[in-house]
Amino acid sequence: QVQLVESGGRLVQAGGSLRLSCAASGRTLSNIAMGWFRQAPGKEREFVATINWSGGSTYYADSVKGRFTISRDNAKNTVYLQMNSLKPEDTAVYYCASGFTSTPAVHSYEYDYWGQGTQVTVSS
Repeated sequence: QVQLVESGGRLVQAGGSLRLSCAASGRTLSNIAMGWFRQAPGKEREFVATINWSGGSTYYADSVKGRFTISRDNAKNTVYLQMNSLKPEDTAVYYCASGFTSTPAVHSYEYDYWGQGTQVTVSS
């Protein structure tokens, strides 16, 4: 059974940083793309960042470009999201997901397994 478990979310002040982790079990991540999405209260889930199988190709939502960095350690079967210069509008539940293929993907329907989410709250 495939499991993705996110961690690292917490309350942080605006301008601060957090690093989220997503650890996988039951499936090797080394040959598939991974993504991070988020969902704020009352809003639809939205794309945040994606990374290809090797880590050599990444893509970001405009709202986080230049502030967030997605990375992966295939030896540890883990994907990370480094979030800097956090803003109150970054407050959301953050989800990681594993893709169907090895190439980066921005749509939720391109992902098959999802974690349970981790709460990030940014205070002003």
